[in-house]
Amino acid sequence: MPTGSASERRSEARTAVVWAGLRPVLDRSPGQDVLDIGGGTGGFAVRVAGLGHRVRVVDPSPDALASLDRRAREAEVADRVTGQQGDLSSLLDVAEAGSADVVLCHGVLEVVDDPAAALATIAAVLRPGGVLSLLVAQRHAAVVARAMAGHFEQAHALLDSQVVAGRAGRRFTRDELDAMLPEAGLAPDTVHAVRVFSDLVPGSLLDLEPGATASLLELEQAVAERPEFFPLAAQLHVLATR
Repeated sequence: MPTGSASERRSEARTAVVWAGLRPVLDRSPGQDVLDIGGGTGGFAVRVAGLGHRVRVVDPSPDALASLDRRAREAEVADRVTGQQGDLSSLLDVAEAGSADVVLCHGVLEVVDDPAAALATIAAVLRPGGVLSLLVAQRHAAVVARAMAGHFEQAHALLDSQVVAGRAGRRFTRDELDAMLPEAGLAPDTVHAVRVFSDLVPGSLLDLEPGATASLLELEQAVAERPEFFPLAAQLHVLATR
């Protein structure tokens, strides 16, 4: 049963689908080499290391990497977690080609200069048969969110463009990902709709209604692989094989 504050429970609801999709990849063999690009403070990395895998986190922020180190030590997995400063553009400088069984790229493709080149770099780092876990912001839901917030011009501009003005970066559709991944040498296997409802549910409801978070998690899982909900998802999670 989910516990903690409404913010913590909302965060759990937002990541549960991604973790459920990733877990079978991690469970297929022990001691895999996992590369977490932009993994920051280790929200996923420490959890993955707890399953017995070796995880390297590449992130541009030294502060985030310091937090990662503390978190790994507190979780007693520091021997399996390594942090290294860098980003996708310099990935091959810090990670050898064909060195990873699994690559996590969550919330990073939106802000790179060249998404196609970034995916090709990830493919180079993966071993044959390796898996990319890609989590990106989804465009259609972003259009709706901006319209609901009264930002009608931004919503209109985003209809036919990946790029969002300001710091938000790009947004992608399922069709765009299906085209980009094979061009980089990656074959999409499964797609999950992420945060279809979680961003819409008031935090007060999760605080006041007993069992609300558990029910929300069940609902998110129930629609995660239904294509009709992909355009409604704030994010898309794709597992792709090299």
